[in-house]
Amino acid sequence: MNNNLSREMIIYLINVLGLDESTIELGIKLSIKNKTPLPILLWSYGMLTIEELDKLYSFLFQEID
Repeated sequence: MNNNLSREMIIYLINVLGLDESTIELGIKLSIKNKTPLPILLWSYGMLTIEELDKLYSFLFQEID
């Protein structure tokens, strides 16, 4: 994932899904440690609902096109 897309994803997580920056920072650290994509890690730790995960992936795939 390129830096611009990562930045857009973080902005989306904060502004649209309402996650705190500290939650995202923890998620990033854990995703690096566990070698897991950030969206999946946030969902698996209960930081995102399945509906929010779906919205996030819809946003990410929209950005790629």
